Amino acid sequence: MKRIVTVQDISCVGKCSLTVALPIISAMGVETAIIPTAVLSTHTMFSRFTCKDLTEELEPITAHWKEEKIGFDAIYTGYLASEEQIELLKKMFAEFKTESNLIVVDPAMADNGKLYPAFDEAFAKKMAGLCGKADIILPNLTEASFMTGLPYREDYDEAYVKEMLLALADLGAKTVILTGVSFKEGTTGVMGYDSVSGEFHYYTHKKHAKSYHGTGDVFSSAFVGAMMNGLSWQEASKVAADYTAECIRITMEDSEGCWYGVHFEAAIPSLLKSLGK
Repeated sequence: MKRIVTVQDISCVGKCSLTVALPIISAMGVETAIIPTAVLSTHTMFSRFTCKDLTEELEPITAHWKEEKIGFDAIYTGYLASEEQIELLKKMFAEFKTESNLIVVDPAMADNGKLYPAFDEAFAKKMAGLCGKADIILPNLTEASFMTGLPYREDYDEAYVKEMLLALADLGAKTVILTGVSFKEGTTGVMGYDSVSGEFHYYTHKKHAKSYHGTGDVFSSAFVGAMMNGLSWQEASKVAADYTAECIRITMEDSEGCWYGVHFEAAIPSLLKSLGK
């Protein structure tokens, strides 16, 4: 059985970060270790949430793993709360990277043309440095803009997306996958670039009318799980995109609604079916 470790915060209620990554990747038949970077009572769309920073625990955890000679087939990072945590992750990458494992970074820090309130452009530059240490990165267009310095556009064409992908690859990652890419109204998808082969790949599907918090975490987690099941990055992109869309569809059809996240649990059977399980 493959084993990965995912490093990000845990929102006890909210269907994002580790509360999404752990069940999704485990359901895909992959042992999932975790390093929680912080514990929140809920995600940040709720009011008056509590938060306990766990930065000081990162090094003791990884030091213990080194003593126990524990290794991983993939290291997957999501939301990181500070520049200090980014620097600690760089150290972890150096200590746990092997010739055969994968480092996947989701630089969760921005959307819709703006950085999240906790971050600034200095943080974005630090995140760009972390992405340069990864094998695969999974930014959206906003995150890509802040890391590359290219202008963020809501109206764009394929040439713009390819320019962004090439600029991201220059940071150092071998494979770059942009999420939330659309060249046609009513659709959305992902476009990736393999810097080794020089190949671009685009996958699109219907865009649902609503959006929900945490869907980026759903996509990234399903992507990592698919890669650990032996799929190529192109195949994993499709699996993850289709699963995320199905999560949104199911949530939209819930008469009681769920404003704070998607019903990813109900869509897991379709995810496993896409893997032939």
